[in-house]
Amino acid sequence: MPNELLDRILQGDSVELLRTLPPCSIDMIFADPPYNLQLQGDLWRPNLTRVAAVDAAWDQFEGFSAYDDFTRAWLKAAHGVLKDTGTIWVSGTYHNIFRVGAVMQDLGYWVLNTIIWHKPNAMPNFRGTRLKNDVEFVIWAKKSPGSTYTFQHHTMKQYNQGKQLGSVWSIPVCSGAERLRDAAGKKLHPTQKPEALIERILTASTRPGDVVLDPFLGSGTTAAVARRLHRRWIGIEREAVYIEAAQRRIDSIIPLAESDPQLTNDLPKPGRIAFSTLVERGLLHTGQVLRLDQPRLLAFVRNDGQLQTEAGLNGSIHKLAAALKQVPSCNGWKHWQYEHAPGQWEPLDVLRRRYREQATEG
Repeated sequence: MPNELLDRILQGDSVELLRTLPPCSIDMIFADPPYNLQLQGDLWRPNLTRVAAVDAAWDQFEGFSAYDDFTRAWLKAAHGVLKDTGTIWVSGTYHNIFRVGAVMQDLGYWVLNTIIWHKPNAMPNFRGTRLKNDVEFVIWAKKSPGSTYTFQHHTMKQYNQGKQLGSVWSIPVCSGAERLRDAAGKKLHPTQKPEALIERILTASTRPGDVVLDPFLGSGTTAAVARRLHRRWIGIEREAVYIEAAQRRIDSIIPLAESDPQLTNDLPKPGRIAFSTLVERGLLHTGQVLRLDQPRLLAFVRNDGQLQTEAGLNGSIHKLAAALKQVPSCNGWKHWQYEHAPGQWEPLDVLRRRYREQATEG
């Protein structure tokens, strides 16, 4: 892949630009294509405020046949640029994902998993005419039935308290400071994906230095996460307003330190170490302040091996981090940081690795 194409947003039609990329040059593709929602009329909340729906021209097609033609065209072009060892992830809703899956199989892709993304904070069905739609789907596929591919099996256990990760992921819808907004304070992009979702996808199927392609870049989530995780990236986007916002977002990202354990290759899981062991061995001390990566909150180490915030919340490094992040589970080793020098913070996992190295040397 020519360097001049890497870490860039290419403006234009996805199908046309995909055809200009070198064949078999991409390690992984994440695509969040138009959903063809077929909306009919406005949707209103009980308080008489209008729901910001996906009603832009880029999501409108004349019918299912036109949408199938579009889907087949971009997936065929994507198949050509994907390495034989690469994989593709395609996100969608019940409106389109089944049609997308059929086209993928027709083109020779081999489906590995279908991820069910459960959204605990999904919008309710205001009219009460059907069940609340609180899931989306992500198809993960390799290029052909016989091709090999990257899967960071052990690394993915961090998202399930050290156990094998399943295909149902509970991740909140993008909100708060992460959600990009326009000058009027409205959502800039209606289908902006949460970084936590893309982080899992990139962690599962790529390694640092791999090239990641997003043919429908939108608000830039894929590129932003790729930059943070030391992956090279290429984005394709048609709308100038999205390109401008995405580029600002990408430029603001600080890549992880090269020593960060999240950047290491997939290795067999080492023996379990209790957090209290680090205190007992003097690598941490009672009363020491730790920092959560996001949201930026502080907690101190208690003498019983747990953490406590200034507000009085306490728990293990895993349970307290999950509570503060408002997620079902969290690997505290990855997200709590200690100050190893004035103003310089590193994940606790660095200390855990240091302890392992000392134990091995001893």
